[in-house]
Amino acid sequence: MAKLTSPSISITFIEKAASLIERGSRGIVALVLRDASVTETPDTYTVRDVSDVPTSISDANQQYIKDALKGYSKAPLKVLVYVMPTTSEKTGELYTAMMKYFETETFQWMAIPTVETDGKIEDIVSWVKSQRDNNNFMIKAVLPNADSADCEGIINWTSKLYKDETSDNGDNTVTITRKTYTAEQGTPRIAGILAGTDVTISATYAPLKDFDDVERLDPEARNTAVGAGKLLGFWDGEKVKLDRAVTSFVTTTGVKGDSFKKVKLVEDMDMIKSDIQTTIQDSYIGKYANSYDNKCLLITAINGYFQTLVNDGIIESGTAEIDIQTQRTYLESMGKDVTVNGETKKPADLSDDEVKVANTGSHVFLRATVVLLDAIEDVSLTINV
Repeated sequence: MAKLTSPSISITFIEKAASLIERGSRGIVALVLRDASVTETPDTYTVRDVSDVPTSISDANQQYIKDALKGYSKAPLKVLVYVMPTTSEKTGELYTAMMKYFETETFQWMAIPTVETDGKIEDIVSWVKSQRDNNNFMIKAVLPNADSADCEGIINWTSKLYKDETSDNGDNTVTITRKTYTAEQGTPRIAGILAGTDVTISATYAPLKDFDDVERLDPEARNTAVGAGKLLGFWDGEKVKLDRAVTSFVTTTGVKGDSFKKVKLVEDMDMIKSDIQTTIQDSYIGKYANSYDNKCLLITAINGYFQTLVNDGIIESGTAEIDIQTQRTYLESMGKDVTVNGETKKPADLSDDEVKVANTGSHVFLRATVVLLDAIEDVSLTINV
């Protein structure tokens, strides 16, 4: 007798879960630059380490790529570099083409160190919201001074960074020049940090040791800024650090609560949603008859995926099940009686168990409840002496 194995969709989900840790600690950065070396058609590069950085572009743009590659707990998996011309009269067309290009690329974080200068912050905010809400493309962008974004997919980076550069005068003296990185110029570094943050930790208090100082705010102003959805840097007395890793989302609703304010939790939610969505598309849709037994197969596979995430410390718990209320509403909308177990009834008269097994055509209605695990960020310690 042939050896039996788990159904293939369960195996696929388990493989997805097993790889989530690796993917979650090595995200992909989409970096959009403008350079005089490009005259018409934008140039594109895939950069995995500093040896791949193109030398045809300016030193400043090369540095932006290197900034993104630094990461945090790990380096990003890669940086997708899109280099546009500097022609100002075509800025609108260039950004439109760039957004179309990245709609077919896989990445998690975007940075554009000229987006504020180009006057395109609002366009990028609108595009990111549209991709997340309408296309289920769970991308995020680090934008400078995007105070009105109010979106979990937009990180509103607002701090200036400072770096001391030393030059030898040739007479046994040196000159120290303090270089300022504006908020928009700092976005590649921040995107790289977030792309290189392990899925089990947060970027809160991530050190930026490659900078020597940061635009300083007093504690009260920092608290106010963080509460307004601004990601800041601060000086801890010895080095520059990120403040609490927050998104620009501030207006909670019945659908979106405080979890959408934290970068770590949003990243976890995005990866889980993308995993389930792509696995269902690749391994389930069109490959199984829509019977109750096959719906249960899918539910079991998703719950197995959740359990693997529980074991890896990414979530506290997760459960998927048939969405009885939505399925009942669908059956009622069809405007006809339903036959279940040889008996014909009106949809409103069906029991919950009968709704579960009812024929729903090509539709599968599921709901899942997931409890996310946050990182340690707030510690209260009382010392008695």
